[in-house]
Amino acid sequence: MMAEGGGPESGGAADTDSEPVAAQMPTPSTDSQKQSIGSLLKTTLRKGDEWYLIDSRWFKQWKKYVGFDSWDMYNVGERSLYPGPIDNSGLFSDQETQTLKEHLIDELDYVLVPTEAWHKLVSWYGCLNSQRPIVRKVVEHGMFVKNCKVEVYLLELSLCENDNMNNVVTRHFSKADTIDTIEKEMRTLFNIPSEKETRLWNKYMSNTYEQLNKPDSTVQDAGLFQGQVLVIEWKNEDGTWPRQASHPKSSTTPSRNFTTSPKLSSNTAASISSTVTNGDSSCSPGYTLNNSTSSGNRLGGYSSYSSSYNYRESQSQPGLCGLSNLGNTCFMNSALQCLSNASSLTEYFLNDQYEAEINRENPLGMRGEIAEAYADLVKQMWLSHSSYVAPRTFKTQVGRFAPQFSGYQQQDSQELLAFLLDGLHEDLNRVKKKPYLALRDAEGRPDEIVAKEAWTNHRLRNDSVIVDIFHGLFKSTLVCPECSKVSVTFDPFCYLTLPLPMKKDRTMEVFLVRSDPQSRPTQYRVVVPKLGTVADLCSALSKLCGFPPENMVVADVYNHRFHKIYKRDDGLNQIMEKDDIFVYEVQEEDSERMSLPVYFRQRHSKHAGSSTSTMLFGQPLLITVPKHHLMADTLYDKVIERIGRYVKHSQSPNSESRASASATSASCSHTTDCSSSSSFNASLGGCCSPLSDGASCSASSSNGSNHSGNCNETNGLYDG
Repeated sequence: MMAEGGGPESGGAADTDSEPVAAQMPTPSTDSQKQSIGSLLKTTLRKGDEWYLIDSRWFKQWKKYVGFDSWDMYNVGERSLYPGPIDNSGLFSDQETQTLKEHLIDELDYVLVPTEAWHKLVSWYGCLNSQRPIVRKVVEHGMFVKNCKVEVYLLELSLCENDNMNNVVTRHFSKADTIDTIEKEMRTLFNIPSEKETRLWNKYMSNTYEQLNKPDSTVQDAGLFQGQVLVIEWKNEDGTWPRQASHPKSSTTPSRNFTTSPKLSSNTAASISSTVTNGDSSCSPGYTLNNSTSSGNRLGGYSSYSSSYNYRESQSQPGLCGLSNLGNTCFMNSALQCLSNASSLTEYFLNDQYEAEINRENPLGMRGEIAEAYADLVKQMWLSHSSYVAPRTFKTQVGRFAPQFSGYQQQDSQELLAFLLDGLHEDLNRVKKKPYLALRDAEGRPDEIVAKEAWTNHRLRNDSVIVDIFHGLFKSTLVCPECSKVSVTFDPFCYLTLPLPMKKDRTMEVFLVRSDPQSRPTQYRVVVPKLGTVADLCSALSKLCGFPPENMVVADVYNHRFHKIYKRDDGLNQIMEKDDIFVYEVQEEDSERMSLPVYFRQRHSKHAGSSTSTMLFGQPLLITVPKHHLMADTLYDKVIERIGRYVKHSQSPNSESRASASATSASCSHTTDCSSSSSFNASLGGCCSPLSDGASCSASSSNGSNHSGNCNETNGLYDG
């Protein structure tokens, strides 16, 4: 799967509590970092290059820190914005196996950086030491138009031996890897001696196999898909193969010399009906070998795999035939099943009427190859009496002319159907040379005459079985608002695209954190307008919890800090489903009060006598404090009061038992650090909420006091 999404697979991860790998080089200035990384991000994708995935949240924090974007130039270099070591834990569904989440999206969930940019960022900031880098290769797609993409999701294949299919081992391969690479990996995996001759088989279902006999073909060319089972077999001592094909030369001819044809030819037999049971020729019915042949390769050396074993039902009804899912190809299968049941079109292909009408010279067509591939598929579905067929050849042909369908990512069924109808029309267009036509306006003539004229003109340039069955005319009426002239035209169409009804609301899950220290955070599920604002979210939550929306502050919490504090007019479309949204009850801000974010850090040292470091834990808080003349004692008391559910208070005459506290309030769009340690050492830093724009306050104290507290909440979860 490319960057659009796909199945999970190992990438490199660690839990969020892992120790960071220290940066090895002096960190340059923020401006130098911005210039260096900015230029590297413009690197052009080249086949075979390696790129690295970085969690978009970490990267966005780094961009804020260095002022990468013009709107982030106001607080460049502030300690509160320091991103810390590279943390990709948000990309993993399993922190231990380091498996990527499914359907990650480029720029939304992750960013891609070239190798040099990755090494520079690691040297400046380090990365969590138990996280392996997520490195991916650039692969090339398309046969005629080459497109380079970073292969984010590797293909997971299930590997097994022919004589022990219960022992299945999964491995990941790039779509650029060859069949020979897979075979070598399987030889090593199953300890097959080098002198033994082997061959590979696709296993589609319990009794469906296909030989992979082109070692230089890539995984993509072979059409392998996610979860595909590959079987390797050894050659017997007597020169035969355990999975013996019915072909008379198969026992003596090496597997490398077998050839397959790209498609079924209309003037050759559709199948060779030799029965095979457990690899040996016999008379027992059950399995048939469909081996397509062709008089010539019209594809300029192109060839695909089209030999397969199909299960035959003797009483099967023609057309009652399934299509194998080749890997996210349900969109294609549904369109093909729908089109194959258009009886007029299917009869046209089954009766070979298309042969006389193939237009190989049409510059808008595909040299007749789409029509031939579709005809072969229809014949397999309606004439072979098979219970299912694998439309591999058809898909490969479509991918050659429409690279967007060449991979195995999910696609839109209607887009495929539109491409197929248009391709069939141009391949079967009876008009060899399209004439030039001058269009006439209605000029007050009756609709019947104007419509007939438009249809005649359309048929002069477009005349095919697709036009006969599917095309029609739209009546379009335009009235000039100034002169009131009416213009009536009849425009041709092949299919109608109708919008699906969309939900106007969405359901959001948020955590409400009340100002009462003894109240536990509560999770609410609220229904809000899909295109609403944060103010709508506050109003909906207010109806459930009972306190005014004016006293709410909505924040996105990530990695124990405020990733973003939303303004009331921010759109809810900025909030993703995976975001952890916290709503805090605060006192409404005015000229005397402000909301101050509080972070928690835990001090620790690796060895006795070594320097200490701090790590964030828990969930941040918002407390309301005086905007002016805020003393350290007052700030400390408010913090202790706010976390009263998690600390034990003790009175001590020793004034030195008081932990230090400091608070700094900066601009409204950033947050700073707050911390907790063995006896609750709090370091508070400023990030005003959106309501405290322009306010500033600072206080610090290291003198004694008779307050102390021990934090009981070590994992940052509010469980009461």
